[in-house]
Amino acid sequence: MRAEPRGATPLPDGRSGAEPVPPARPVLQLVRGFLMGAADIVPGVSGGTIALVLGIYERLVAAIYTAASALGALVRGDLREAGRRLVAVPWVWVLALLAGIGAAVVLLSGALERLLAEQPQVMAGLFFGLITGAVVISWRLVKRPSPRLAVVALVAAVAFFLVLGLQDSTHASGTEAVTRPAWAFFLAGAVAICAMILPGISGSFILVLLGMYTEVLGAVNDREIGLLLLFLLGAALGLSGFSSLLTWLLSRHHDLVLAALIGLMLGSLRILWPWPHGLDSTELAVPVDPVLGPVLLAVAGFVVVVALDRAGRALGSRRQASSGA
Repeated sequence: MRAEPRGATPLPDGRSGAEPVPPARPVLQLVRGFLMGAADIVPGVSGGTIALVLGIYERLVAAIYTAASALGALVRGDLREAGRRLVAVPWVWVLALLAGIGAAVVLLSGALERLLAEQPQVMAGLFFGLITGAVVISWRLVKRPSPRLAVVALVAAVAFFLVLGLQDSTHASGTEAVTRPAWAFFLAGAVAICAMILPGISGSFILVLLGMYTEVLGAVNDREIGLLLLFLLGAALGLSGFSSLLTWLLSRHHDLVLAALIGLMLGSLRILWPWPHGLDSTELAVPVDPVLGPVLLAVAGFVVVVALDRAGRALGSRRQASSGA
């Protein structure tokens, strides 16, 4: 049996992440990162989907697992193993990608926060369409669809829908601010980062579910460095602590996990229903003005997500065909 190259990191499907590495092109990587960051701040569009379209998803996952395993070795006190794995991380490639993601978040989050405040129904309509598209592409990722999995998704959707309905409406005049404790940013980072290794789920969507989406956007725009550092620390520890568990679940119960996640996304549409107050309420009402804007953006969001998925599949098929030729 052929041994894996030194420093190889197994991917969730069992393949090795160690492949011939092309020369680093920081400018191109910055652009890739910017596109991923632009997707990451919008619920429903996963940065992982963009990485797939750009042809860097597998290498990104391999780098994440290598870095996470290095941190795990460091926590265990195995300095030699931690150092070996840290050296195996393509740092120029990773840091250039992160710089592009960070630039997109900083430059675009202000406009997004203003739109959420000024056009809550319209933005909720857009997010509704994006998440609906994510549900469709996530179901396509199920390897063996069955009535049992459909029941799991339906039960999860109904349960989550009802749980969200227990929340009191937070909508008042639209100007009241909700102050979150500092630890909430740490927790949000730890949970949201797991979306990087979950197919079809975006980190921003997780933040919406946690009620931290506008708070994190506000911290970015207000340059609240302390809160952002807590968020990043939570992300680092969450990735290290949860990545192995998520990988184990996906490798052994892939379809069941996806069915539950699909149900969670379906149930979460209660949050994203534009009427009466967009993301500020879990109340449900018949469509009232504005109607056309939210509906059109919902359709546009759905089309964008499905089109990105098809583009990624087409590029993947071409790569497989060329590598097999």
